[in-house]
Amino acid sequence: MAEVGAGQVARLAVLFERHHRALFRYFVSMNGNREVAEDLVQEVFFRMLRYRTSYDPAQSFTAWMYQIARNAGVDQVRKRGSAQVVDIDSFVDRRAELVSASPGPEESASRGQDLALLRRAMDRLPEDKREILVLSRFQGMKHEDIAEVLGCEVGTVKVRVYRAIRALEQIYFALEKEKAS
Repeated sequence: MAEVGAGQVARLAVLFERHHRALFRYFVSMNGNREVAEDLVQEVFFRMLRYRTSYDPAQSFTAWMYQIARNAGVDQVRKRGSAQVVDIDSFVDRRAELVSASPGPEESASRGQDLALLRRAMDRLPEDKREILVLSRFQGMKHEDIAEVLGCEVGTVKVRVYRAIRALEQIYFALEKEKAS
């Protein structure tokens, strides 16, 4: 990014190739709309070009990029007035890459039901808790980078992640209990 800031704007293409998929997954996770996510990824790279001189090479590029992404997402929500919904399927795809053995029919059915409950639980999480889970667990960002994006201390991020997981757990088990009734 330092090269882009120094005027070599063609180097932005390299950054796009490295980071556009992760940004796309982030936006789909936050708003559930693939078309809007594609538009937002383009908007992030447009803003990175526009604000290239604000990048500080001493700081984390990832944190700077996600701060821009977060602002673009907030602006999009304000403009459209739309609620954000989580797309758990993108998380499942990532998990499926890590699991090599194919499940049996009962396990597949059980996973499908569990995923549906998880999707509903994530949808019911407040936006701030959903965002911190998406950044930490599904985007794999370090707590230090998340702290920079959110403008808080690393310890605060750790507490928020913990609380978000507990809130998700409570919602999930409440939904599971409702289903059993």
